[in-house]
Parts: sequence; C-alpha cells; structure tokens
Amino acid sequence: MTRLRTLHPFRPVAHAAAFQDFCPQSRRRFVLICAILASAMGFIDGTAVSIALPAILESLDAGLADAQWINNSYMLALSALILVGGAAGDRFGLHRVFGVGIWVFGIASLACALAPGAESLIAARALQGVGAAMMVPGSLALISKTYPERERDRAIGIWAAASAVTTAAGPVLGGLLLSVGGPEAWRLIFAINLPIAALVLFLLYARVPPDRPISDAPPDLAGAGLATLGLGLLAWALTGPEGEGGLPPGGHILGFGLAGLAVFAAFLAVEARSAHPMMPLRLFRSRSFSSANLLTFCLYFALSAVLFYLPMTLIAGWGLPPQEVGLVFLPLTLAIAVGSGPAGALSQRIGPAPLVGGGSLIVGIAYGILAYGIGWQEFWAHVMPSMCLMAIGMALVVAPLSAAVMGAVAPSDSGAASGINNAVSRVAGLVAVASMGGVAAVAYAMAGGAVGVGVPVPAGADPGTHAGASNAAFAAVAWITAALCLVAAAVGAFGIRRTPGPGSPKEQTDPTRSA
Repeated sequence: MTRLRTLHPFRPVAHAAAFQDFCPQSRRRFVLICAILASAMGFIDGTAVSIALPAILESLDAGLADAQWINNSYMLALSALILVGGAAGDRFGLHRVFGVGIWVFGIASLACALAPGAESLIAARALQGVGAAMMVPGSLALISKTYPERERDRAIGIWAAASAVTTAAGPVLGGLLLSVGGPEAWRLIFAINLPIAALVLFLLYARVPPDRPISDAPPDLAGAGLATLGLGLLAWALTGPEGEGGLPPGGHILGFGLAGLAVFAAFLAVEARSAHPMMPLRLFRSRSFSSANLLTFCLYFALSAVLFYLPMTLIAGWGLPPQEVGLVFLPLTLAIAVGSGPAGALSQRIGPAPLVGGGSLIVGIAYGILAYGIGWQEFWAHVMPSMCLMAIGMALVVAPLSAAVMGAVAPSDSGAASGINNAVSRVAGLVAVASMGGVAAVAYAMAGGAVGVGVPVPAGADPGTHAGASNAAFAAVAWITAALCLVAAAVGAFGIRRTPGPGSPKEQTDPTRSA
C-alpha cells in the first residue's frame, strides 16, 4: 500500500543530481513522460492493492498474516534498498538503473497477476519492491538531471500534479475493476502495469539518451543486506505463525525480534565505519534532524496502519462496495496537492515547528474521532469527515516537514537527508502493518469474531458479529495511531527548531513516498 503508502508525503526521494545537458531540449518531454508513467505504476499499484486485499484473501483462501506480508514484502524490499537504488543511479547512470527498475517491476507485476497462491504473490511483491527501489529514486532524479534550473520547477510541478492524479485514481480504478469483474479482478490491478511498463521502456530506450554517471562511489551493499535482513527478521517476529489469541507465540516474537535487533545493531556499526554509507549517521547529531525523523516515523506509522486496516474493515467487515471505499483516499491526495504549497510558504515565514506540531495534533484528533465512532458504521456521516480532517492535518505537515529535514543539514547533505527521511517513512509503514496485525487480531477475537480480520464473511456466519468484531479491531489500531500522532505533535513542537533553516531549499512535492 503504503504507502500511500503511500501518500504519501510528497518529498524528494533522492538528491537532485547535477544538471547535465545530455538530453536535447526536443526530447526532454519524453523524460517527463517516463517519470510520470513510472510513478503512476507505483501509485496505482500501491493504493489499489489496499482496496483489493479482501478480494485477494478470498480468492487465495488466505488470512490476515498473508495480507500483511502481501504489503510488507514489497515495503521491506523498497525500504531497505531505496537508498542503494539512488546511489546506484549516481554510480551507473540514472537512465540505466531506472530502465532496469522498470523491467524488474514489470516482470514482477506479471508474476503478481498470475500468482496461484498467497506465497507466490508475496514473493512477486518482494520482487516488485526491488524494482521500485531502482525506479522510484530515478523518477525525480532524471527530471532534475535533464532540465536546467530555469525549467526544473515547472517540470517537477507537472510531474507532481500528474502523480497526485494517479494517486487519487488508483483506489477508484481498483474499486471499479473489483465491482465489475468480481473477486478475481484483483489480478487486473497488477496486469495494468504491463502496458505502462512497455510504453515507458520504449520511450526510454528510443527517445532518451543515456546519461553520464556522476559518482564513482560503490553502492553500500553490506548496509543494504543487513538492513534487509534486520527489517525482515523484525517483520517476521510480528507476523509469524499465529498462536493463541491470533498473536505469534511469545518465543517466536522474542527470538526473531532479538535477532532482528542484533542485525540492526550490526547495520549501524557497518554504517559508522563505511566510507560510503547509505545512511550517514553523523546527520543524526542534529536535534532537529533526529526529531524530524522521529516525527516522520510516528506520523507515517499511524497513516500506514489506518490506510491498511480501514479499507479491510469497510469492505470485509461492513460489506461496502470497493468503489465506494476507494473514495477514502481522495481527501488526503487532494488536500496535499492543494495545501502543500501554501503550507510550505507559511513554513518559510514562521518556521516548520508550529505547522508540523499542529498538523500532527489534527491528524491525531481525526484518528481518535474515527476510533470512537467506527461502531456507528456511518461511511458518509463519520468516516469521510474524519478522513477529511486527517487530510487537512497531513497537508499542514508534509511541506514543512521537508523544510525541517533540509534545514537541519548542510546543503551538501540534502540528498542524503531527503533519502533517509523517505526511507524512515517507508520503514514506519512496514513496522505499522506488521505490529498492528497482532493488535487487530486480539481485539477481533476478544469481540467474539470467528472469521478473521479482513476476511469477507462467509455464507452461514453472522454478519453482525463479524462487523462488530471488525470494528473493535480497527478501533484498537486507530486509538494507538491517535496516541502516536500526539507524540509526533510534541516532538514537532519541542524538538524541531522554530525558525526556518538557513539552507532550506525551495519546497518540492513528491508523491513517490506512497509508492
């Protein structure tokens, strides 16, 4: 999902590579088209999968743990490898790495569409994440490297606007496909990527010349391997085999959790000693930078959890049609697209702290309202207004949070800082979906549910009991996310410096965080 995964969030994922006049002016539009279409694949895939999960579980006879890994296998690969993907573009050329990413993502999408079972779909989603880790950083970086400064802002604005439209269209398109084609139509959501990928590859190889690498630094493969293993162990600790009450056995959680923490400690040790680390730890000496990333983790943990479990509750628990549920994503996309510019401008005048703190507080209030009234089962009178309030809060946060991250470091470190912050948001989504599954399962069981979280009620089962238990499961998740947003609000208000940073760049919006 994610996220909206994405969503989300709109901020640079890789540093803007130095402009090279490698692409004639007459062909620059093809770079922009390729970047827009590549982003569209990620956005449509990510947001539409959230809507399709109940149908996928029904089609493949799968459960909540499978749903978590269908999301998390993608997020795991993307989270761990996105910084390496950006560095690889600098080392081997953006054109080459971006093209390989499209190939991998397209092949993986075909494997997803043909997956005969949950296990094969999970494996194919992980391969999609590998492709996205090469494809996502290249989208914005190619534009920055192709267009001279006087034209760059307009090109990025077009890309961001088109990306916002595809982000909003993803859930609606997914819902329509499921409503028209039935449960098995979820396969079309992945198959849509195939003609898009083919068109991008044709334009890239036929119309866009190769660029010159700008760095001879090797990618941090050791760091990437340890990050992948550590995150994978932590995710497996939280989403392993179900034990009593829907949670993995205590020994499983403790054993794999400790192993994951040990690997993560090794990752930090490697990064501290590496000549070319994917995560320069020295940046965290800045209180504002550390606080901005802590806020990012809390806020995007909350966002990812809600956007993962809410559609399942509405579709599988309430029985709402997917095309209607897809509308819950629209307020967030529209609010960020419209509000990020004014929020960024205000941040430059008063500093980012009041906006990120106040916006996080509004998001927390929205989640609390959502949790409190979920049992009313009022989509238009309760769920949509709550999502609109949340969207307003997120619109206040996104651009100022970018300013806080960039303003906390020297201009020469802006690319690394942006990449780290983007990776933090994706790790937050991975951990959120993994950890909240146990919370939802326990709450569902305690409320008397017998079918399973996210599973459509079968014939003969009591739909009222299933809906009530599903509501209880989501409420438990939403209360926790509301509390985390309050933590984010406090961190933003007291941990981030209250004046704009002297090196803060002009704000750019980037939907690729949700890819």
